[in-house]
Amino acid sequence: MELRHLRYFKVLAETLNFTRAAELLHIAQPPLSRQISQLEDELGTLLVLRERPLRLTEAGRFFYEQTCTLLQQLHNISDNTRRIGQGQRQWLGIGFAPSTLYTVLPELIRELRQDSELELGLNEMTTLQQVDALKSGRIDIAFGRIRIDDPAIQQQVLCEDPLVAVLPKGHPLAGAPLSLAELAGEAFILYPANPRPSYADHVLALFAQHGMSIRVSQWANELQTAIGLVAVGVGVTLVPASVQQQHRTDIEYVALLDSGAVSPIILSRRKGDVSPIVQRCLALIAQQANSHSM
Repeated sequence: MELRHLRYFKVLAETLNFTRAAELLHIAQPPLSRQISQLEDELGTLLVLRERPLRLTEAGRFFYEQTCTLLQQLHNISDNTRRIGQGQRQWLGIGFAPSTLYTVLPELIRELRQDSELELGLNEMTTLQQVDALKSGRIDIAFGRIRIDDPAIQQQVLCEDPLVAVLPKGHPLAGAPLSLAELAGEAFILYPANPRPSYADHVLALFAQHGMSIRVSQWANELQTAIGLVAVGVGVTLVPASVQQQHRTDIEYVALLDSGAVSPIILSRRKGDVSPIVQRCLALIAQQANSHSM
């Protein structure tokens, strides 16, 4: 399937007339008919009922709606790429671990989105994926929770987020703040399963520092999946305290007594990157930190 097939079909769907569509596309009618037939053969279904008047099939109506959306997206991509290349717009790629959406990131995004000349690319990714994306230039800054020793990457701890336990509703340990020792006997759900090292290793190291190990009953790929598994009684987990903004009735968040049970919010960027847009982000983040400390 090629781009021209989508464009040809869109015009035909809007005119419902091969002759008129061919005129608008500046091609002859027989080649247009062949292109539409090729598209139908590739999709394995009829898109157009070739009768008078011409009609779209149900599959054709669906394909038309999706084609319009896709072509509009391609148009926007082309237009913004051209404007960025000509210096009329700027592009900023941001990578983020899901749990950072509850902390400094939302306020930064709101500030940046006020600039009509800035195009934001938001990419959910683990810290290891962030490092690769930074090195390749696919993103410019990233927000994660894992410290990485890489000479090409500069990291800055923005804050330390206290950890809280997530327990099923009605769990015997729910209520008063807990020690890590009390939690160590519980079955644990850890995330993400891959790639490693990850936040899961941070949790394992936290218990190891206190001479304890935990039994992992289930691995999850995402924070939300881990919380969902807690809700159905598979085990317990630890999450950054900022996640408590997500209210659920089938789980309970419980504070920890151990002051060292924290998870950092870490800003990563390419070492030596002094581009104006990255410096602007750093300034906005510093401004946020100052306002919150006042």
